[in-house]
Amino acid sequence: MPQGIAELLRLLDLETIEVNIFRGRSPDATRQRVFGGQVAAQALVAAGRTVERGRVHSLHAYFLRPGDPTVPILYDVDRIRDGRSFTTRRVVAIQHGRAIFNLHCSFHSDEDGIEHDDPAPAVPGPDGLDGLVEAQRAEGAGGPDVPPGFLRPHGLELRFVSQPPWERRDPGHAREQLWLRAEGPLPDDPLVHAAVATFASDLTLVDTILQRHGVTPWADEFIGASLDHCMWFHRPFRADHWLLYDQHSPTAHGARGLAFGSLYTEAGHLVVSVAQEGLVRFRRPG
Repeated sequence: MPQGIAELLRLLDLETIEVNIFRGRSPDATRQRVFGGQVAAQALVAAGRTVERGRVHSLHAYFLRPGDPTVPILYDVDRIRDGRSFTTRRVVAIQHGRAIFNLHCSFHSDEDGIEHDDPAPAVPGPDGLDGLVEAQRAEGAGGPDVPPGFLRPHGLELRFVSQPPWERRDPGHAREQLWLRAEGPLPDDPLVHAAVATFASDLTLVDTILQRHGVTPWADEFIGASLDHCMWFHRPFRADHWLLYDQHSPTAHGARGLAFGSLYTEAGHLVVSVAQEGLVRFRRPG
């Protein structure tokens, strides 16, 4: 198993501390703060550990404080409701005695019903695209413009439909599209696949807001951070198969921007919808 996906699976394998209380760790103590997708994915796993039937169909989360990567994160699960068809959980992530993240999620036992699907965007498939991110990560460097977060082993293969963000020189980029998947086989547990998709969904959404203005997301003059995060899981899927992540930002105002994302299978089925509001604040001088 590749090192990156093995590490990601270890991150998602939470330690049970007590009934409804779990502990997760961070992979890199040198980061300034914990990656938001990691906290969201671990919180979802904590919730799922307390659910007997059904799979997650939605989550709604708020990032409250930056996470400290040097200490473990405690996840406290509140079993709000266990119904016949739906199960609801609330999870609070805690560090240093304070809440850093809050998640509400709902699980549903699949039922027969109506079905429809918007078509996936017409883009080149992943096999026809350069695995540039993987190559640069393997080399350990990709030039001065490549953000360090893309070079760290995080267990995912990423293939951008157009140029990677750090290579673009156009004044604005209205849409971000990339193919992604786990870089190795995953267990069959649907909760694992949902957690990996949750982790991946936070990688580029705030970046999508800034790129409409021709600003590189890691520019020194900007502070970017996830504020809240919502996901709807429409159909079963495998996160170790290629998924197209289609993202755009319809609006930004008052140092906040909104971004939407959609995950499609190679067969063109919409499996996950994502919405996120991000902080996009100018850094104050001095």
